[in-house]
Amino acid sequence: MKEEYRSLLQPLLIQSGSKAKIEMEGHHPESRLVGGKYSLTTHTITLYIEEIKKQCIQLFGSLAFLEAYICIVFAHELGHAEDQALSILADRLDAAKSETEKARLQFLIEKRAWNYAEKLLQKTHRTITKKIITQSLQSYYQEIELQYGA
Repeated sequence: MKEEYRSLLQPLLIQSGSKAKIEMEGHHPESRLVGGKYSLTTHTITLYIEEIKKQCIQLFGSLAFLEAYICIVFAHELGHAEDQALSILADRLDAAKSETEKARLQFLIEKRAWNYAEKLLQKTHRTITKKIITQSLQSYYQEIELQYGA
C-alpha cells in the first residue's frame, strides 16, 4: 500500500525539485491527529497515512478524496522542506518570549508552507485544498485571536 502512495507523490517531488526523503508510517508516534511532519535536521518528510485517513473522514465524511488529501498534505510538507526561511523562523520561534509572538510565528510557518503547496498543486483539487487549508489554519487563527483578545 505504501508503494501505491509513493508513486502518487513522485510527480510532486519531481515538480518541486526537492531532495527531501519521504517516510510513511501508519500512525503518529504520539497518537496525535497529524497527517505529516517535516524534520529540518534530517530533511525528511514523514506522512502518517492512518492519521490522514482519519482527517479525510472527519472533513469529508468518507475516504473518497483520500488520494487528493495525501497529495495535499505532502505538498504542504514540501512547502516546509523547501522554505529557505524555515531555519530562521524556527530559531525565532525557539527564542520567542511571548505567547503572541509564538502564535504569530507558528502561523507564519504554516501559512508559508500552504502557499507553497497551493502553487505546487497548480489549481488541482482546488476546492478540496481550500477546505483542508482552512481547517488546518483554523486553530492558528483562534490562537492569535486569543492572544490579541479579539
